[in-house]
Amino acid sequence: MDRTGDATPRALVWDMDGTLLDSGEVVPDAFVETVRRLGGATPGRAEVVELYALGPPRIMLSHLLQRPCTEEELDLYHTVLADTAVGAVVYPGIRAALDALHGSVPLAVFTGASRRAARILLSATGLADRFDAVVGGDEVSRQKPDPEGVLSACRQLGVGAHEAVYAGDAPRDLLAARAAGARAAAAGWGHQYDPGAPADLTLRTPEDLLPVFGRPAGPASP
Repeated sequence: MDRTGDATPRALVWDMDGTLLDSGEVVPDAFVETVRRLGGATPGRAEVVELYALGPPRIMLSHLLQRPCTEEELDLYHTVLADTAVGAVVYPGIRAALDALHGSVPLAVFTGASRRAARILLSATGLADRFDAVVGGDEVSRQKPDPEGVLSACRQLGVGAHEAVYAGDAPRDLLAARAAGARAAAAGWGHQYDPGAPADLTLRTPEDLLPVFGRPAGPASP
């Protein structure tokens, strides 16, 4: 870890894909299958991942279809995601870190995915009941690196952003955290982690967060 600042933070907000969950196959596969069923040009997984910065599924699906998607087509995506979500994997150490903080530190998720997609994936992996708030990319008007989503999550937790940590793997997560005034914690295990991106904390494992919140660090565990 690089630095933690002087005051102990009061709340923790997480990115989802690439931070809480290894969904590097299941989310792209849901888009690929949806586009295939709708007769569009089938993208590859890497192409889908590159589109994450665009925003929630409605925007991504419209881009892939090269036209605005309908509500029925968006429903199809979420239905397909519910099928593929069984393959999502919780990163090692995440459950242990959440267990150590749950009930004493307010916890939230802010993801670029839709709120519905977040609920599908968090429920499929057994994490849904660990969080006090979930903010989806379809609930904000501006996407990361804009701070709107981080600020919204902090408001729902009843804390100021300066009292929170936002943990994410992608550089845009860290930029959003800093723009909001929160501490930016880089998830070094995530698939979009960039060691060159400025961060206030660099985490080797999820349990590296525990000392930041005044908890003893434990061995990494599932």
